[in-house]
Amino acid sequence: MFGNCLEIVMKTCLFCQISQKQIPSKVQFESGEIFAFDDANPKAPVHILIIPKRHIENVATANSQDKKLLGEMILTAQKLAQDKKIDQTGYRLVFNTRRHAGQIVDHIHLHLIGGKKLGQMA
Repeated sequence: MFGNCLEIVMKTCLFCQISQKQIPSKVQFESGEIFAFDDANPKAPVHILIIPKRHIENVATANSQDKKLLGEMILTAQKLAQDKKIDQTGYRLVFNTRRHAGQIVDHIHLHLIGGKKLGQMA
């Protein structure tokens, strides 16, 4: 039963479709588990979204089985920051969880933001 629900979600989820290359994006990194691409509405010169290929709704719905995957997302952000040469000047990593925090797409994603001096968080 849940397998069918997950298949339906993955067919309709924007980020699942992007990671499956059904919707074009500017790919920055891809592995067997992780997909990273440029944000369509960047908030800085470098604004990359790092997602798992497997659908997880958000941080609140992740579980202990997801900890390796979440670690891989953070290490991917670290590598991309080095590749984009923002690792020495600084960058921000953000997980928005649910609507009040600004999550728009219900697929966990890590924002890598940098390339300019960033303002204070609200």
